[in-house]
Amino acid sequence: MTKPVAREPQRRNSRSNRARILATARRELGRNPDVTLEELARASGVVRRTLFGHFPGRAALLEALAEEASETLRGVLETARRPEEPAERALAHFVRCIWPVGDRYRLLLALARRDLGMERVAEILAPARAEVTSILERGQRDGVFHTQLPPAVLSAGLEAMHFALLEQVNTGALEDDGTRTAVVTLIAAGVPTDRAGAVVEEVAPDVTAVEPDVLD
Repeated sequence: MTKPVAREPQRRNSRSNRARILATARRELGRNPDVTLEELARASGVVRRTLFGHFPGRAALLEALAEEASETLRGVLETARRPEEPAERALAHFVRCIWPVGDRYRLLLALARRDLGMERVAEILAPARAEVTSILERGQRDGVFHTQLPPAVLSAGLEAMHFALLEQVNTGALEDDGTRTAVVTLIAAGVPTDRAGAVVEEVAPDVTAVEPDVLD
């Protein structure tokens, strides 16, 4: 009698291959946005057929990376939210917690704009955008942040600044763990410079305690 095929090791191997391909894609796309699937297969240590078995094309691979980014972002938001804190502390804490996610996916989001469309990017970033807008609304009501711009517009401006700073990290022009970005975010929102630095320093121990290891 023929013995049953041991499918669980095959499934584990398939999951391992998929995870390795995605990790390699994050790294290689960060180095070269135009890297081909064939080059990714070689860098992942799998044959072309294996990669295409998981991701039949570039769009499918980028969509998988986008969904991974979305899941990671949602997980970080669970610890980044501080609705009970004063708005300036809540914003500083949010920026510090979310920074590693932005750093990991800075080029993925640029690729998504080109390959997947702006609607997909907006979907990924919607929870973070809503949280920042809510914090800014609260801070404007409390007189902590300036009211020169509506909260949603100010949020969009801060987001653009963050991605610009992340790109400077990518080029090597800036080194930051999110601390400096958190300070300039508060300043851009209307907090005096000295106070902004003090607030970011105040929230630092809490950030260290909750910050997830998103860079594995």
